[in-house]
Amino acid sequence: MVFLVVVLSVLAGVHYYLWHRLARATTRPGPVRGRLGLVAVGLFALVVVTFVGQRVPWLSWLAWPGFLWVAIMFYLFWILLALEVPRAVAGAVLRARKPAGAPVKVPAGGSSEPAVPGDAPADPGRRLFLGRATALVAGVGALGTVGYGVTRALGDPVIERAAVTLPGLDSRLSGLRFAVVSDIHLGPLTGRAHAERIVRMINGLEADVVAIVGDMVDGTVEALGPLARPLRDLESRYGSYFVTGNHEYYTANGPGEWVEELSDLGVRSLRNERVEIRHQGAVLDLAGVNDVTGATAGDAPDFGKALGGRDESRSVVLLAHQPIHVAEAARYGVDLQLSGHTHGGQMVPFNLIVPVQQPVVSGLATVDGVQVYVTRGAGFWGPPVRVGAPPEITLLEIR
Repeated sequence: MVFLVVVLSVLAGVHYYLWHRLARATTRPGPVRGRLGLVAVGLFALVVVTFVGQRVPWLSWLAWPGFLWVAIMFYLFWILLALEVPRAVAGAVLRARKPAGAPVKVPAGGSSEPAVPGDAPADPGRRLFLGRATALVAGVGALGTVGYGVTRALGDPVIERAAVTLPGLDSRLSGLRFAVVSDIHLGPLTGRAHAERIVRMINGLEADVVAIVGDMVDGTVEALGPLARPLRDLESRYGSYFVTGNHEYYTANGPGEWVEELSDLGVRSLRNERVEIRHQGAVLDLAGVNDVTGATAGDAPDFGKALGGRDESRSVVLLAHQPIHVAEAARYGVDLQLSGHTHGGQMVPFNLIVPVQQPVVSGLATVDGVQVYVTRGAGFWGPPVRVGAPPEITLLEIR
C-alpha cells in the first residue's frame, strides 16, 4: 500500500506539473484553462487504468493510447525540467525591463524616494509568450523523441556480434555460437508478427544454440499462446533453451503453463538444471536458473541444483535472466553468464538508473571474475518506445 501511494502521488505530481507548465502558464484564467485541467485529470486516470488493466483482456485496447501517453509524459517532464533554468533567466530579464507605458511604482506615503522601474510587473503578454514558447519547445521535443523511439521499438532488432574468450575452453569448442535473445515481451502491443520476425532473424544467424533468457511473455497461454507459436520454427544445431524472467511470474497462472507450452513448441526450459552440449567430440555444460522473482512463488533459483557436482574441467555457460545472478554464479565457477532484463535502459535516461540495481546495463563485462553478456532485449515493456537502446538479438561466439 505504501508503494502504491508513493507511485500514485508521483504520477499525480507529474501531471500537476505538466498542467502548470503547459496549461496554466500558456492560458489566461477562464474556461479553456479549466478544460485543460480536466484533460490533465483524464490523462492521469488513463495512466492508472492502463497499468492496472494491462492484464485485463477487455481493457487491453487502452494499451496503445495509455503507454504512448506514458512515454510522452515522461519526456515532457524531463524536457520542461531542463528548461526551468533558462525559463527562469528569461523571466528575470522580462521582470527587470519596464514595459512601455507601464506605471512606475510609487513608494507608500508619498516618499521622495526615487521610483524604481525594475519594480514594475512583467507584461502579462510577455509572460504568456514565454510560457507558450517553453511549452512548444517541450512539446516538439517530446513528440519527436517518442516518434523516433516508436520506430526503433517496432522495427527490426539490431544484430549484435560478440566474441568471448573463455580461458580453459576446450579448443574443440572454439567457434561455438549462441543466438541470445531476451525480453521478447509478447503481449497486446506486439502481435504474432513480432515473434515471426525474431524467429526469422535468429534462423538467419545459423547458430549452434538458441538461448532465450527470460521475459518472453506478458500474459497467459490462453491469451498469448497463438503469438508464441512461431517459436516452433526456431532452428539451431543443438536446440533452443529458455529460462524464466520476472514477468513469467506476473502471469495469472505462473510460469508452469508456459514451460509446458514451450516444450510443445520444441523449446526446452532449464529450471535449475543443466544439459551437455556436445560439439566436435567435446562437452560444454549449459545451465539455467529460475529468476529471483520465483522466490516469492516457491520457485527460487537453485544454483546448487543447476551447477553442483559437475565436472569442473568443463567450461560452463549459465543462462540467468537478471545480471545480479552473477554474484552467486561466481561462487560456482561459471565461465560465462548470459542475461537480459535491463532492456539497456529502454528509454534514456533510464540507462543511468539501471546500475543502481544491476551490475551491467548492456554488453560484455566481467563481474567477480565471471564474464557476463547482457542483451538489450528484442521487445519492450510498457511504452512501445526505445530511445538510446535499440532492440537486440546477439550472435555470441565463444573462443
